[in-house]
Amino acid sequence: MKHLIAAAFIAFSSTASFADEATKTIYDFDGSFDDATFLVESAIIDQGLVIDYVSHTGEMLNRTAGDVGSSTKLFDAADIFVFCSAKLSRQVMEIDPTNIAFCPWGIFVADQNGKVTVGYRNYPDGPMQKVQSLLDEIVREAISE
Repeated sequence: MKHLIAAAFIAFSSTASFADEATKTIYDFDGSFDDATFLVESAIIDQGLVIDYVSHTGEMLNRTAGDVGSSTKLFDAADIFVFCSAKLSRQVMEIDPTNIAFCPWGIFVADQNGKVTVGYRNYPDGPMQKVQSLLDEIVREAISE
């Protein structure tokens, strides 16, 4: 029985690592953090979408590090653009109302030691792939400018 439990744990652990890698798409950006945030914001707006909120996650993590007993600086800067599309959200929620769990959407820009990345969370197969395609289109437009 112990061997069966150990084998199940190993299988789950390796699956969890693989699943974690499949949960996000990240692109390198050849430029500054400020340029990347400007281009991501512009690409979102160019789609006719409204940015609901910009989460300055990097600032928050840097500001609160000491409060949680950490001295690790995770990002030089990191922002998450939070937005949604009424039309596309309605389409995917009419197919499955529980897709509300994925709204709003986010695209992040992060700077770690001068390496700037742009990315987003991946969505499950099915109707949410329409959203993921839109996120990928926005990010690719931004990083190709």
